[in-house]
Amino acid sequence: MEHSESAPLEESTTLANELVDALDAVLSCSRGVVELAVATFIAGGHLLLEDVPGVGKTTLARALGTAIGGDTRRIQFTPDMLPGDLTGVSVYNQRTGNFDFHPGPLFANIVIADEVNRANPKAQSAMLEAMGEGQVSADGRTWPLPDPFFVVATQNPIELEGTYPLPEAQLDRFMACTDFGYPTAEAECAMLTSPDSAQPLRSLHEICTVEQAQAMRAAVAQIMLSTPVARYIVDIVSATRAHTGIRYGASPRAGLHLAAMARAKALMAGRGFVIPDDVRAVAVPVLGHRLVLQDGGYGVAVMEHAKRLVTEILDQVAVPRAERRTAVGGFMRHER
Repeated sequence: MEHSESAPLEESTTLANELVDALDAVLSCSRGVVELAVATFIAGGHLLLEDVPGVGKTTLARALGTAIGGDTRRIQFTPDMLPGDLTGVSVYNQRTGNFDFHPGPLFANIVIADEVNRANPKAQSAMLEAMGEGQVSADGRTWPLPDPFFVVATQNPIELEGTYPLPEAQLDRFMACTDFGYPTAEAECAMLTSPDSAQPLRSLHEICTVEQAQAMRAAVAQIMLSTPVARYIVDIVSATRAHTGIRYGASPRAGLHLAAMARAKALMAGRGFVIPDDVRAVAVPVLGHRLVLQDGGYGVAVMEHAKRLVTEILDQVAVPRAERRTAVGGFMRHER
């Protein structure tokens, strides 16, 4: 029994790390960004990539779509986009006399939402149900989306011309948000001299099937989360609501997402249980984009300030320590 329970964990750990290695070999961004992207996928969430144009956000999204397999669709968001452009529309069939539903680009396993903040708020709101419920509503009917369903959205800084700030409700649907930063001089030089610089994903192939992706997500859900570590997550989320520099803190959904990402980190490390270090490793990308600061505003500077506040909170909240090393990761709280 013990061997049959550990086998799926080992297989999922190996496959998740193979995904990281394959993406890291063809991308110029840091390995930490790649690990976060894979962790978000196997945790069952959606990923928001935010940075200036031209640093490889869309390339990472395309690489994920290629490596994970399944159906991949790319949506280039524009100011004149309508909700039906995403969900699909019903078209009258003269032969049958009925209206036939034609699914939109949201009906895919991997959806690349490129420059999502260039769309108007009406089109942005059309994604809320899809990201939160795994379904869309059109013409009075509800249509389920494929499983797995994973959105990789990219957005340029809010200060740039022709962009709209994403509403807080939509930001809260993203499990994690990260930026790229500029590549190192060595990575940028290698990119310029590579014979595949025009097609950096030419050597990338499918790493896992849709069924294997579903198995990885199921394995993440089985990772043990002890009560002390769960309370640690609750304390971190609660601290964002009481911090003097934050007007609106993280939602209960943020706590669920933080727990899911911590489980994903534990699986990638080959552990069947979550430790506080897993929580701390993902707290900033999970919580930073959800906070509404007292000073208000949008953009890169505000996002960086929010991340610093999350780091301050992590330093202030008491960390549970291990009572003893066990197979289920028992922890007890202690005050500093």
